[in-house]
Amino acid sequence: MAPMADFSAPAPPRTALRPVALLLGPALFVAAQLLLRGEAPAIARMAGLTAWMACWWVTEAVPVAATALLPLVVLPLAGLLPFSDVARDYGRDTIFLFLGGFLLALGLQRSGAHRRVALAIAGALGSRPDRLVLGFLLATAALSMWMSNTATTLLMLPIVLSVLQSAREQGAPEADVRRTGAPLLLAIAYGATIGGMATPVGTPTNLVFRQLYPQLCPEGAPVGFLQWMLLGVPVALVYLAAGWWVLTRVAFRLPRTDLFATAGGADAIARLRAALGPVRRDERIAGGLYATAALLWVTGRGLDFGTFALPGWQDWGPLAGRADDNVVAIGLALLLFALPSADRQGEALLAWSDTRDVPWGILLLFGGGFALGTGFEASGLSQRVAQAFLGLQGAPLPLIQLVSCAAIVTLSEFASNTATAQICLPILASAAASLQVDPRALLIPATLSASAAFMMPVGTPPNAIVFGCGYLTVRDMVRAGIWFNLLGLQLVLGAWWLLAPLALG
Repeated sequence: MAPMADFSAPAPPRTALRPVALLLGPALFVAAQLLLRGEAPAIARMAGLTAWMACWWVTEAVPVAATALLPLVVLPLAGLLPFSDVARDYGRDTIFLFLGGFLLALGLQRSGAHRRVALAIAGALGSRPDRLVLGFLLATAALSMWMSNTATTLLMLPIVLSVLQSAREQGAPEADVRRTGAPLLLAIAYGATIGGMATPVGTPTNLVFRQLYPQLCPEGAPVGFLQWMLLGVPVALVYLAAGWWVLTRVAFRLPRTDLFATAGGADAIARLRAALGPVRRDERIAGGLYATAALLWVTGRGLDFGTFALPGWQDWGPLAGRADDNVVAIGLALLLFALPSADRQGEALLAWSDTRDVPWGILLLFGGGFALGTGFEASGLSQRVAQAFLGLQGAPLPLIQLVSCAAIVTLSEFASNTATAQICLPILASAAASLQVDPRALLIPATLSASAAFMMPVGTPPNAIVFGCGYLTVRDMVRAGIWFNLLGLQLVLGAWWLLAPLALG
């Protein structure tokens, strides 16, 4: 059986600057109280907590998951939220989607099916690092156009880790494997986010736009499914091409050699695939559960193309309002603990002892991100940032678009991008009415920008999922993510002025 992939997060670096970083976090909290004395105390305290957490996350002064626990202490003591309300964010339903996805990935690895899939991909794409990054970037984006970007990342993660583990087992230099791991994992996280921008159903922020736009602008021109794609698909394609260049040429310096070169390159991959023999029963069952999850995640939501609609199974009679992606993830994961293994007599496909490889710290990181977003709303900080947009009335439209999109990208790095869209879109709709411009000129770029949070692990669920695999630090993510954020602003605004007249009339 192939060794389990390493889901454990790297230990924080022990450097001479660590004591400084430890003190800098609380110092930033105090500084925020002094600098924002003109604001409401709750806003100043929330801004201080955000600065504190950002400092510790970027410097990794303490483990990233431990920093995610700060809201449980600071929000109650600051009088912003009671402990019970904050604690609920660490057990949100979405976190169980992540847990179920991680368990399905572990089942795939425990059966050994992940190695078969990994070698098939390496054989098709070639195992040169830049080609692997391109292949996974495009494949993840294509899936994410039609299914949750979180579910897409959960599906692709074990395959990427398996390619890296197989290369390591065949004698690839450890330095080359680790240098390839960071951009390869970011390829699936960023690919999931970029692919989600291409369709109205690809990411929750796009769904927020579809829900709010008819209410906020009842007399506005409609935005159909295909109209959105005429704008979103070109943005995604250019974004993916530029993003591949950033990941392989700018943010990271990838080795130019084949990862399997020491074992014989393509011939080695062919020999390894032949040595696996026929597909075993455990592989079929674990792979079948994995594929079933993918199918149900893709077909759960209906698609409304304007002239016709395709219903999803979540809208079907007895299941309507009762089952969703979370139920699928946990239900299928439970089967792994119940179905017997053919390879290990007397054992199930997955034992509870295997769950030590679940990245529990990353689940805490998700909870910390949710708690931070709740604090943004409860303190009024989100509304305060959004109201700042109204001060731009009278400015040229391109400047308003640039400032609003940049502010939304920054806010989304620390608060839920869905919540950011829900708060900011009504404000921008009011601004559009005051400016007497087409509301779509502000709302669509803002919606796309809310997804473009690439710098922080809590920016989007895909970022957090890949962060805990032992190949990435927060500094790696910031170094690559800042390029993607800047690219996103340019592409979203450039596409609006070039393509909106054709796509939206």
